[in-house]
Amino acid sequence: MASAAVAADVPYHFGFKRSVGGQLPSINEEGFKEIVDRHGAIFLGDTSRKDLFLTFDNGYENGYTTPILDTLKTKKVPAVFFITGHYVKDQPELVKRMAAEGHLVGNHSWSHPDMTTIPDGKIKEELDRVKQASTQLTGTDKMRYLRPPRGIFSERVLRVTKELGYTNVFWSVAYKDWDVNDQKGASYAYQKVVSQLHPGAVILLHSVSKDNAAALGSIIDEARRQGYEFRSLDDLGKKPESEAQPQQPKEAK
Repeated sequence: MASAAVAADVPYHFGFKRSVGGQLPSINEEGFKEIVDRHGAIFLGDTSRKDLFLTFDNGYENGYTTPILDTLKTKKVPAVFFITGHYVKDQPELVKRMAAEGHLVGNHSWSHPDMTTIPDGKIKEELDRVKQASTQLTGTDKMRYLRPPRGIFSERVLRVTKELGYTNVFWSVAYKDWDVNDQKGASYAYQKVVSQLHPGAVILLHSVSKDNAAALGSIIDEARRQGYEFRSLDDLGKKPESEAQPQQPKEAK
């Protein structure tokens, strides 16, 4: 039993083989695919469809979430914002705006800990505090998605958080955008994201990035030019109305 408990707490740092030339990315060689699948965590959407899922990590505010929200509103694109305790306390108006404009607000934990190092009860406390604070602001307790801080997780973390009602959301498109002291311009951000696009992509962007805010509109336009559609995580597993509704036979004339 002790060895099984230790095995369940082996920490993993999420990583993946990147998409190149539209080919699908992979976690087959990372050593954790089985537990990700077993606990229903999201790495990819439906790879038979040219759907994209836009996700942002909001650990703190750096002045760029407002222009990001402005772009999403103009382009009519849904997203999910994973917020921390610091963010929900510091930026209540932005959290309210996210929800009011139809975006999902996800849980990124209260204090951004490595959740593999804390007990089950503390994990619950971390997540409950964010959910309760968000509910007070938005008027809804709809918080079903979780992004583990720093992408660090274990089988125990996935199991405990799933039991708490969360779907863990990883990603299949990302680049080093989180370092505010190493921004390289909008064209760099655009190229890093567009070059990795693939069917069912879950795109991770950090809202602290000046480059992301500047490039977002162009990224959306180019993705759509390539035939992609931006969808909400809530749409995963749902068929579009055109496919879900059976064709009615035409009346004979």
